[in-house]
Amino acid sequence: MTTPTSTSTPVVAHTREELAVARAALDDGDVAVVMTMGALHEGHASLIKVARRRARHVIVTIFLNPLQFGPREDLSRYPRTIDSDLAICAREGVDLVFTPSPDVVYPDGDPGVRVSAGPLGDVLEGQSRPGHFDGVLTVVGKLLHLTRPDLAYYGQKDAQQLLLIRRMARDLDFPLEVVAVPTVREADGLAMSSRNVYLTPSDREAALALSRALHAGAEIAAEGPSAVRRAARAVLVAEPLVLVDYLVLVHPETLEDVPEWYRGEALLAVAARVGTTRLIDNVPVRLGPDGGALPAFSGSQG
Repeated sequence: MTTPTSTSTPVVAHTREELAVARAALDDGDVAVVMTMGALHEGHASLIKVARRRARHVIVTIFLNPLQFGPREDLSRYPRTIDSDLAICAREGVDLVFTPSPDVVYPDGDPGVRVSAGPLGDVLEGQSRPGHFDGVLTVVGKLLHLTRPDLAYYGQKDAQQLLLIRRMARDLDFPLEVVAVPTVREADGLAMSSRNVYLTPSDREAALALSRALHAGAEIAAEGPSAVRRAARAVLVAEPLVLVDYLVLVHPETLEDVPEWYRGEALLAVAARVGTTRLIDNVPVRLGPDGGALPAFSGSQG
């Protein structure tokens, strides 16, 4: 394991030129990147902490990517908290923060060539948000080229995004390792998200049904897929303020519903609207005699 260095104040780069100079200075040891859209919270801090344990240097990108927002989504009201974001980066010993504007990332406007997520990008979140993952993979690909990391850390909460980034790295031969970090939760079980700030007190109480449903399903994973789905659905149905978009139990690599005979790793995932806020959550589970929740899918790919 590499012993990380720490700086009290990270270098902040806004342009490609500034980034290139700062990145060239990180030439002694592995470099990790943690990509964010800002509005950092303790979930992001956990990604940075895990990255620091292994890499000598950590880069954080803060970029609110317009390509991954649909016309009726919340780009305009997405929280922008750059001062507190930089404070968290300083606290966690980040070496370099890249905070470009859209014209820096997309100097010619909307890119004419984009990365396609393929069929895996058209289901679950992709079905609800057409084109979302093409926008995600396009900006991730650009930021990986610009930051040139050896390791890239992503949270398990965005499981479909994590899967697609891993597939892109493997299929397009990006020379890095993609590492999953378990979901970080509030003390009451709610998965940390920048969008949680939109929840009213009553919405937030109702939103706890998502994590309770996943826990109920994972708790009986030994009983098989039907039992898992039934237990999770019962919790969600009991909360009238939660409008479910989907609740699925799928294979972690294909995102296809697992059949009743299936045993092994699976993903129990939910998306729902609570008030005006759309939330997602998931838990990796192992189905079969030794069933139960898993912290994250094993291994890393790149």
